[in-house]
Amino acid sequence: MLYAIEPLNPIAVQLGPLSIHWYGIIIALGAILGLWIATRESVRHGLDKNVFSDLLLYAIPIAILSARAYYVIFEWGYYSQHPEQIIAIWQGGIAIHGALIGSVITAVVFCRKRGISFWKLADIAAPSIILGQAIGRWGNFMNQEAHGGEVTRSFLEGLYLPDWIINQMYIDGMYYHPTFLYESVWNIAGFALLLLLRKVNLKRGELFLSYIIWYSFGRFFIEAMRTDSLFIVANLRTAQVISIVLIILAIVLWVYRRMTNRANVRYLDDVKR
Repeated sequence: MLYAIEPLNPIAVQLGPLSIHWYGIIIALGAILGLWIATRESVRHGLDKNVFSDLLLYAIPIAILSARAYYVIFEWGYYSQHPEQIIAIWQGGIAIHGALIGSVITAVVFCRKRGISFWKLADIAAPSIILGQAIGRWGNFMNQEAHGGEVTRSFLEGLYLPDWIINQMYIDGMYYHPTFLYESVWNIAGFALLLLLRKVNLKRGELFLSYIIWYSFGRFFIEAMRTDSLFIVANLRTAQVISIVLIILAIVLWVYRRMTNRANVRYLDDVKR
């Protein structure tokens, strides 16, 4: 059967020469929802209600720049030949690992300036971060990027996906794995898990480390399916290497903080009753 398929328009609004892309709108939506959740939780923990909005004033632009810089560095062969494309962030091409690096460094400096525990802030933010990532993947969907290898339409129909998702996975005459969707679902499951772990009352820092482990574990396997991976060298995917390093580092920090009694406060200890 032949299908007449038109991809979804990646541009949401066109105002003369100004184009507002769905990619940016969806990323912004994830950030706003994450901020709302983190702000509510921060108040429960006795922090100023503006602490996360203040942090994001610095973290968002730094995260965007570091995410783009990370991507450009590992795709320098292309961008060295097309330097005018380096700033074309609206076309996609930002790396979540780069954003995380920039955000964590910003948060550490911010917490030291404010006299706040970084681990406390990171624990509160962890569910918001992974939910923002889950929502943000739909920006990749609108751009028809971050997909996997070729599949058949019947394979996608076997996943019980609606036609509007299946049709968007039809690119240049072929259907592709919706790896953006796999990661989004994985991250939503991680969001639910982190909300449950809040009630377990882990020691300070362990909720954030749980996020790192959960996200990195899923990303390692999903990355293997993608066709647009960044590579350190041939056949060595950057995101998979970083994921393994992050899992190991998170486990080492977890054990070290327990053994040295550095994690001597639990998540719910400072919640206002």
